[in-house]
Amino acid sequence: MSLRVLRQSLFWQRGRLIAVGLAALAWGALIPTFYVTFQDLFEGLIEQGFPENLLNFGSGSLFTLGGAMTIGFQHPMGIALAAVFAIGAAANAVAGEREAGTLEVVLARPVSRHRFYVSVGTAVMIGVAVVLALLLVGQVLGIFLLGVDDEIDMVLVPLVWVAGLLLWAAFAAFSLAASVSFDRRGPAIGLALAYLGINYFFEILGSFLPDLAWTQEYSLFHHFNPGEIVTGNLDPVDLVILGVAIVLPIIWALIVFPRRDLAAPA
Repeated sequence: MSLRVLRQSLFWQRGRLIAVGLAALAWGALIPTFYVTFQDLFEGLIEQGFPENLLNFGSGSLFTLGGAMTIGFQHPMGIALAAVFAIGAAANAVAGEREAGTLEVVLARPVSRHRFYVSVGTAVMIGVAVVLALLLVGQVLGIFLLGVDDEIDMVLVPLVWVAGLLLWAAFAAFSLAASVSFDRRGPAIGLALAYLGINYFFEILGSFLPDLAWTQEYSLFHHFNPGEIVTGNLDPVDLVILGVAIVLPIIWALIVFPRRDLAAPA
């Protein structure tokens, strides 16, 4: 890894990281508030015969604190915050340099392509890790302020961050693989967003339509469930699936990137 490339990548992302990090902290703090405010309302709707599956969102719900935490990570707001780095920054990391014609300049220095890939990938994951940590810190602060910390095992909360990091590392690895595969940032970002969208569609579709619940198993989002983690029901198989989803794109990128031409497209 090149520390110089890593430092420069983080320097370029500093303003974005601060803005997104603060937004993640605020969003996380709102989640326990939603849970405490609307829990009785939703339980009343269920007692009146309203279909429970229509009140769920992905793998989460507002019927339990753990379910509310899951919503915080699976809601479009939470996904957008993490995707700024895992999709946007990652897909732009190599393809953007190539499109601008600056990748040749960067690699003209004593930096191998593998080292460059590892450096920009590390910078991306630092951004993702900070955003996820602040989102989780916001949730924990809200939980303690509202006095509902007895509903989950707080000792297991750090595992939520670890599992979330695996989920978004999978999307970041795919985005970086797309970035090294294209000469322009547009196709790379488009493919990465399509991959994210397909996974999200399967997760939401299965939660709203019980007959199609099987589709959730094909979504990476379904294998990151904070509600199960904080209640001691973490399935190790989920971590294995996320691990495989990280390794495969990395292998692709490490094979393809060294073989690509560096010339910027005309």
